[in-house]
Amino acid sequence: MNIKDKRFGEERALYGLRAFTLQTCAFEGEEDGESALKECSNFTAENCHFALRYPLWHATNACIRGGDMTEGCRAALWYCSNVSIEGCKMLGIKALRECENTYLKNCTIVSPEFGWRCRSVSVEGGELTSEYAFFESRDLSIDGLKFAGKYSFQYCKNVTIKNSVLNTKDAFWHAENVTVYDSEVKGEYLGWYSRGLTLVRCKISGTQPLCYCEDLRLVDCTMEGCDLSFENSCVQAEVKGEILSVKNPRQGSVIADRVGEIVLQESVHPVRGDVFVRDGRGKLKKVLAAGKKV
Repeated sequence: MNIKDKRFGEERALYGLRAFTLQTCAFEGEEDGESALKECSNFTAENCHFALRYPLWHATNACIRGGDMTEGCRAALWYCSNVSIEGCKMLGIKALRECENTYLKNCTIVSPEFGWRCRSVSVEGGELTSEYAFFESRDLSIDGLKFAGKYSFQYCKNVTIKNSVLNTKDAFWHAENVTVYDSEVKGEYLGWYSRGLTLVRCKISGTQPLCYCEDLRLVDCTMEGCDLSFENSCVQAEVKGEILSVKNPRQGSVIADRVGEIVLQESVHPVRGDVFVRDGRGKLKKVLAAGKKV
């Protein structure tokens, strides 16, 4: 079934419909109806306009190409599975929640509380602005995303991020098994309370990063404006360039070209980490050993 150039404004306009295609349709109108495509399955929506609430709840096996979801399109996709969204503009709050097997490609998304409690989400390209993004989601694969927000990836599990720019704050708090490759990570208080966070060839910037971490790894990263780093963390870090300051590392080792300051303040936790700096020939000199400056 092909439905083209139609307007739908009523409540549950196409509820439960299966095996169909929508082309340049508009879900809007004074009827102000909700849940237009609830419980629909096996369908494609091309260049459609969504301006009403809750259009895609419990949808399965769907493909959305182009078109837009306005600010009035609140909570657009909840409880959905096997949905791909390509080249779509998504502007409504809570645009994706408790969904499984979702693929997003080259989308422009402005949506507070985006992607909560989702499973198996892949993001390729595009831009995302969200105050709280991907809260308590798991099995995420992200490549080439430009992100801006605040409290991103909190309590996430099993996340891989590549070639992305994350302009954020309090990212990866309490996250588990996260690996970030070849990306820029900008923000304050990065990665606190995380377990199994790995950053590879990343550019990290911002105050007080990577504290209270378990099994933290940095490989060939740079750190700019990073003061009071690694407090009470179990860390293995190899950093190019300077770290402004390292504070009370609990365990492991930190290697950098330069460390501006070693901060050893009173701590209820043992300070057993080592800090090394490289000399002009690349040899390592220990500047902190088991809680004592060298």
